[in-house]
Amino acid sequence: MTVDAELRATQVDLGGLMKVLGQNLYSSAEVAVRELVQNAHDSCTRRRLAGDEGFEALITVTPDAAAGTLTITDTGAGLTHDELVRDLATVGAGATGRLREATQTRDLIGAFGLGFLSAYFISERVEVRTTSHRDAETGWLFSSRGGERYRLQPIPARAVGSEVTVHLSADYRYLADADALIPFLQRHCGLLPLPILVAKVRVNQPPPWRQPDLAPLRWRKEALAFAERFDRSFAPLCVVPVEGETVRGVAWVQDGGTYGTTDNRQVAAFVRGMLVDGDARDLLPVWAGFCGAVLESVSLTPTASRESLQTDARYRDAQREVREALIDGLQQVAREDEAAWRRVLTRHNEALLGAALCDDRLFELLAPRLKVPTSQGDLSLEVLRRRTRGRIPVKLGDAGEHEAMLFKAQHIPVVDGTRYAVLPFCEREAKRVGAELVRTGTRAGEAAIFPPAVVDAATQAALEALLGGPGRRIMPTRFSPTTLPLVLVPDHEAALKARLEADEADRRISSAILGLARRFTAAIDGSVEARVFVNLDAPLVRALLAAEGPRQAEVARVLKAIAALFASGGATDVDAAGAFADLSAGLGALL
Repeated sequence: MTVDAELRATQVDLGGLMKVLGQNLYSSAEVAVRELVQNAHDSCTRRRLAGDEGFEALITVTPDAAAGTLTITDTGAGLTHDELVRDLATVGAGATGRLREATQTRDLIGAFGLGFLSAYFISERVEVRTTSHRDAETGWLFSSRGGERYRLQPIPARAVGSEVTVHLSADYRYLADADALIPFLQRHCGLLPLPILVAKVRVNQPPPWRQPDLAPLRWRKEALAFAERFDRSFAPLCVVPVEGETVRGVAWVQDGGTYGTTDNRQVAAFVRGMLVDGDARDLLPVWAGFCGAVLESVSLTPTASRESLQTDARYRDAQREVREALIDGLQQVAREDEAAWRRVLTRHNEALLGAALCDDRLFELLAPRLKVPTSQGDLSLEVLRRRTRGRIPVKLGDAGEHEAMLFKAQHIPVVDGTRYAVLPFCEREAKRVGAELVRTGTRAGEAAIFPPAVVDAATQAALEALLGGPGRRIMPTRFSPTTLPLVLVPDHEAALKARLEADEADRRISSAILGLARRFTAAIDGSVEARVFVNLDAPLVRALLAAEGPRQAEVARVLKAIAALFASGGATDVDAAGAFADLSAGLGALL
């Protein structure tokens, strides 16, 4: 037997819903002020769209600390009895959203019909006195505590528009302080086109990008002053315009030093003149950790609370437009303002090394002027190549200490490749100009510094007898300086293999990891513990080969000991105690 299912409407606990929305939809109490000002703005816009052009749009915010009230007055369209019931007193019903869809205007801000709820969050009671432009002879008073119930009664007509009075609860009476209210509204409502007055002070002014008649120098001055009001940590060093189809505004380079991974991005994102996201840093590219921006859009989509943006296709379009504007702007600063460009390079050299790797245009712009850390101080790559005769030697940690020592002995600067973005920057520059990049501590680096030299079998045998030994491979070569007779380079791969195959490795390393590591080291020739590069151009080597008798053996013993002591910056796989013993014994015999 089957039983018919019941179809029922979902019930709503209005009290619980109002509490959740009022207390959790917005992150701070100040947002309620923003929402009420936005409602006043939309009311003025609705009146204009209705064809009433003969009024002066104005929004006035009146804090009264003594009474504990905050009043927002507008000269907008006002509300009829039916509109108060249908729109103001109905959660989720938004006349503004319907009108925007009907007219396709971009001047309206509201969308969800939730903004007025914020007033209940900060108040003991909310009162709305309103007269509609459709019925200028009738006024209405709407009054509610908490939003669950409301009173609606006729009152004498007032001037067309609305007056919202928020009787602040004890926790939020600070919102009636004009000194605190003005900077908040300047930041959050500063781009609204309609005049907003607080204590007779206008808190919003048109931003530079809405003033097309400004001369370039005047625009730059206005943009710098505008950026200073928004960047809370740094002064703007230079400004660049952002003019895209999705966003427009101004971006700037901060006048503060940065490291490579510093992220000081500050972005204030406005939608239709209202601040939606005060930390929309992802609208700037990740490499721009030294930049800030104020951006405005009519097409980006806010979340329901209008405190952040939805990361949709338009958001990604905005990211692309901001990136392109920033690159174009940096190029323009480099062309037109050499003093500012020098400061940009000085403050953010390390961060710009990483930025240059993110875009070909940035690399072309920055490569000639950026500097890299070397053993002779910070140098541009052009200066570096002149001093290194076309090479770019890069040290990759302690493994290449012996090679770095050779370069230093020849007064050739060696780049510190362990610093942020330095190695890939040098690699790209070497490829661009056709220079040779020498990575010290690698087999390729060794081959560049110690090119193999061909000797006859007798010479090879003599070198092995004099300077070789167990686990040592003799590598005849020629290098500078000629005063250095030989260099011993421990084979770190062979040392790693020996450590992994030792008995104690089984106790210290898990079997799974140890098995993988031993598979890697299986192909390593562990019999060669070090390579000895013998400099055939060194007079001492030639004299050693020509000598005979005990003195020849003792000099060879001393040379091997010295080479071991200087091997790879004191590598752990070199027997330092044995080398000192050989050095002492050899010098003693010669004496």
